[in-house]
Amino acid sequence: MGRADTIGYEDLRDFIAQVDKIGSLKKILGADPHLEIGAITEVGAGLPECPALLFDDIKGFARGFRIFTNATVHARRAALALGIDTALSPLEALKVWKSRRATLKLIEPVVATSALFMQNSRTGKDVDLSTFPAPHWHLKDGGPYIGSGSLIIMRDPDTGWINASIYRVQVHSQDRVTVQFDHTGRHGNMIAQKYWSRGEACPIAVVSGEDPALFIAGFEYLPAEKSEYAFAGGIKGRPIEIYPGPLTGLPLPARAEIIFEGHLLPPQEALLPEGPFGEFTGYYANDTRPAPVMQVDAMHWRDDPILLGSPPMKPPRFHFGLPFRAAGIWSDLEGAGVTDVVGAWQHVSQLMTVIAIQQRYAGHAKRAGLIAAANSYMGRLVVVVDEDIDPSNLADVMWAVTTRAEPSESVDIVRNAWSSALDPRIPGEDKMRGQTSHSKMIIDACKPFAWRDQFPASTALSIEDALSVRRKWFAND
Repeated sequence: MGRADTIGYEDLRDFIAQVDKIGSLKKILGADPHLEIGAITEVGAGLPECPALLFDDIKGFARGFRIFTNATVHARRAALALGIDTALSPLEALKVWKSRRATLKLIEPVVATSALFMQNSRTGKDVDLSTFPAPHWHLKDGGPYIGSGSLIIMRDPDTGWINASIYRVQVHSQDRVTVQFDHTGRHGNMIAQKYWSRGEACPIAVVSGEDPALFIAGFEYLPAEKSEYAFAGGIKGRPIEIYPGPLTGLPLPARAEIIFEGHLLPPQEALLPEGPFGEFTGYYANDTRPAPVMQVDAMHWRDDPILLGSPPMKPPRFHFGLPFRAAGIWSDLEGAGVTDVVGAWQHVSQLMTVIAIQQRYAGHAKRAGLIAAANSYMGRLVVVVDEDIDPSNLADVMWAVTTRAEPSESVDIVRNAWSSALDPRIPGEDKMRGQTSHSKMIIDACKPFAWRDQFPASTALSIEDALSVRRKWFAND
């Protein structure tokens, strides 16, 4: 039941067609790339049905130069992108992905004899990035960003390893963009530094319009030397087709929509002010700062190209409707020997983690909460609930918090824990000193173990019964 019959999209266009087929696509004509497309994207992501959006007839651009947003923001479309049955509940779909992720067979890419992205091409002085609509997503952003969901392709000069990760790309002129690596530990930055230390520019390609499996792989925190192409192939169950870039020789997705080739210049040669840019926390975390410059020497695109846009938005809107990192925490708990974990989820764009367990012993909930807190990136809040609570349902979770947790007894604070420079609550002067930790609150919202059998009985349907009723009577809602 977990694997969807509809899996098999070849590229972004096929995925959009499948999204349309399940009634989850809204087409919008005439929007302005300056703030309006970003605003429509954010409002759409907040609607109960949360449609994917395909923009055309964009103000200032020829018809056919399109932008696709909210691709996987809804749980159903995230499941579609992963090849999981879209009829499953969100928690069931995440459980299927957790199981598949643990045993995913990587499938190496294959070289194609031709590439659709070569249908149109310009090089040298003919390069003009204003050919494509690059949205100014948020009001106080530092400029237009063509790369909010773009895949950045780079090759390690020592090992030949290909890294394909998501980094943001700001447009500065007709042939120059900046690539922001966030911090020095990113694989892209580490590869670039190897070239720069030798006095060389780093060959690089920006892919703006990859298929969703590559989009997901680009967000994954894969270890060094591991292939995002192979991971995406594993998601799809068949190899990704690649084609050598005419300028850089980098392996590029053959069915991609828009690709820029060029070189990331050494910092001593060029830097440009990048940002600010609205972050997934719903705040601006940093002011304008210098960033590496990509000299774009070639641009290639398919006929009627589609730019994949995935701007960070105010929570609970997030890139993915299924919280992939919650599946990782679920696996971490099981790997640490915590038994009877029946579910895990993250709300508020990963900033709140919820773990559901079937209590077996005193301290079971605390143990689960401590491990989840240790593995919750930036999250300040961890809640542990009983097995009758659906962790993906925030109303259910808050019901448990307000009826089963006693504030004077059920709350623990862990100090000096894992956060990030993106954290808006950490003072700027602390960030400047490298102080990017915070505290985390663990709420035990389980029935008190010592007298759980005497706890008042619930009037609610069980999760299983509720799902059965949903499938029988609300399958199409």
